[in-house]
This record gives sequence, structure tokens and C-alpha cells, in this order.
Amino acid sequence: MTVEQFDVGVGPWRGDPPDDPRYDPLLLAEGDRRNVVDRYRYWRREAVVADLDQRRHDFHVAIENWQHDLNIGTVVRNANAFLAAEVHIVGRRRWNRRGAMVTDRYQHVRHHETIDEFVAWAAQGGLPLVGIDNLPGSRPLESTTLPRRCVLLFGQEGPGLSDAARVACDELFSIAQYGSTRSINAGVASGIAMHAWIRAYAGPPPG
Repeated sequence: MTVEQFDVGVGPWRGDPPDDPRYDPLLLAEGDRRNVVDRYRYWRREAVVADLDQRRHDFHVAIENWQHDLNIGTVVRNANAFLAAEVHIVGRRRWNRRGAMVTDRYQHVRHHETIDEFVAWAAQGGLPLVGIDNLPGSRPLESTTLPRRCVLLFGQEGPGLSDAARVACDELFSIAQYGSTRSINAGVASGIAMHAWIRAYAGPPPG
């Protein structure tokens, strides 16, 4: 096992180790410096994922990856924070995982080669595609309630949603901006949109 190292955490377990298969003997012996909430201290990674799987939310997140992947790590990290069902990367398979800060180990990530492949997958699951982009005709995200079961779809940094993605979307929403810039990056937009879903449907997080 490779232990994720961060400048946070706890030292070795004091006293008799717990008799619970969720706990990792190496972490108990050496300490747990991973960036996880306290309820998962010393747990095996597989045990954390299994526990998260019991309460993942009904929304998915997708992002196009045709040119570069400056925002994908942030999108994955946000998806972990808000407990999305899955993250879908459409286009190039490779992306820079550093921005995810190891959260991709706890978040299900699925790859789709093309928009058509991704759209077919969503249709099979009965999941409407909700595009988030400042496009003509987009409705304000602030004045709507997102579908409970859906995929929040974000475009490439710069050009935004591709033409094929725009056509495939069942709904399009924009995020209100008040300054001089024309757009915010997909990483920030994903956090805003996910939190809009959380405000509509999620209860308080576990203690």
C-alpha cells in the first residue's frame, strides 16, 4: 500500500489496535497523514470507498477533455467533496491527477472516448444532461432547481462546451457573473453547480 502523505494527520494508534477489518495495520502503526475526515482515520482506502458508496448522491459530473486538462483535477476534487456518483471524462483519457490531490482514489472516474459514447451511456441510465456554460439561451442557475438525477456537463477551458455537447444537452444553465471577465474556469463552475444541487437535495453531512 502507498500511503498518501500530506502535512495533516495523526500519529500512530495508541493502545490496543481495534479489531475491525476496516482499519489498516500500516496506518495504525505509522500514523495516518492522509487528507481525510476524522471518521476515516486509519481506515483502509477500500473501506473508505465502500462506505462512501453507501451514500453517494444522485448526480454525476462530466467534463470534456479535448485540448488540455487544467481543470479536471479540481473537478474531481469537488466531486469527492460533494460526493458525486461518478466523474466522467469525455475525450482524451489522460489527465493530470495532481490537481485532484489524491481524491481520485476515493471517487469513481469513468472515461468515454466520444461525446456520442457518453450521450448513449447517459441515455441508457435515464440521466438528463445539464450543460453549465454562459451561452446564449442558457437559463440562470441561481433561479432554478436542478434535476435530482442528472449529469452536470462542463466544457473545455476556453471554448467551453463543444458544439456536439451543446446539442446533446437537455438543459443549459449559466452562472451569474458581476465583474469584467467573460467566464470563470470549469473547476470553479463545477463547485458552484454541485453546491446548487447539494442545497436542493442533500441533508447535513455525517458527523
